[in-house]
Amino acid sequence: MLYPELFKSMEAVRWNMATDIPWDDFDGSKLSDEQAYTIKMNAITEWAALPATEMFLRDNRDDSDFSAFMSIWFFEEQKHSLVLIEYLRRFRPDLMPTEEELHKVRFEFDPAPAMETLMLHFCGEIRLNHWYRCASDWHTEPVIKAIYQTIAHDEARHAGAYLRYMKRALNQKGQELGDQARMAFSKIGVLMASAHRTPQALHPTNLHVNKALYPEDTVQSKLPSPGWLEQWLDNQIRFDKDWEGKVSARILHNLSLLMNSSFKTVQDLNRYRKELIRGTAVVA
Repeated sequence: MLYPELFKSMEAVRWNMATDIPWDDFDGSKLSDEQAYTIKMNAITEWAALPATEMFLRDNRDDSDFSAFMSIWFFEEQKHSLVLIEYLRRFRPDLMPTEEELHKVRFEFDPAPAMETLMLHFCGEIRLNHWYRCASDWHTEPVIKAIYQTIAHDEARHAGAYLRYMKRALNQKGQELGDQARMAFSKIGVLMASAHRTPQALHPTNLHVNKALYPEDTVQSKLPSPGWLEQWLDNQIRFDKDWEGKVSARILHNLSLLMNSSFKTVQDLNRYRKELIRGTAVVA
C-alpha cells in the first residue's frame, strides 16, 4: 500500500494556516479590487475538490489504498479553499464566497475510466502548480503572494502522489491491464500537454463532466463569473506560451520516466500512443 507512506511524508511537510502564513505582513495598498476578486474565484474553484473526491471514491471502490489517499488529497485541497477564504475574511470580507456559491460547484460527475481520470488529475496538479506560481508573481500584496506559493507546493506534491499510483498501475497489474493503463496515460497526456493548441484552459475544473447538464457541466460554469478563468490566465496573470511550455515539458518528462521512453514533444507521445493501439490490434 502507498497510503501509509504518503500520509507520513505529507504529514511531515504540512503547513499550519495560523502560524505558517505571514498574516501580519498584509499591505492593503498592494491589493487591487481586480486582484481580490480573482482570489474569490480561486477559492470557489478549489471547493470543487468536494465533488471530485466523491467521484474518485465512487469510481475506485475496488481500490481501498487509493481511496484512503483521498483523505489526504481532499483535506489539503479543501484547505486551499479555506486559506483563500480566510484571506478574504480578514482583508476583503465583502468578497467572501457565500455558502450558496460554494455549494453550486458540488454536482455529480459522470463515471469515467479510472486510469484516464487519474492521469487527468496528475496533469491538473502540474498545471495548478504553474498557475499558482504565475499568480504569485502577478500579485503585489505579500500575504497572498505567500499563500499562492504555499498551495503551489502542495499541488506539486499531489502530482507526485498521483504519479506513484500511476507507476503502481503499470507495475502491479497484468500485461493487459498494464497496457490499458499506458493507453490511458498516453491518451490523456497528448491532450493535456497540447493546451497551447486549444482555445480553452485544459484543467479538470474546465472540462465537461456531466452530459445531462451540458453545457453548464463544468466547475467553471458554476462560478459567479463563468468566464473568469480565461480572463485570469490571458489578461491578468498572463499565463503565456513560456509558462504553458513548462507545463507541457513537465508532463512529457514524467511520462518519459513512467513509460521508460523519451518524449521530447507531444508528437513523440502521440506516436507512442498509436504504436500501443497498433500493438493492441495485433494481439486482438
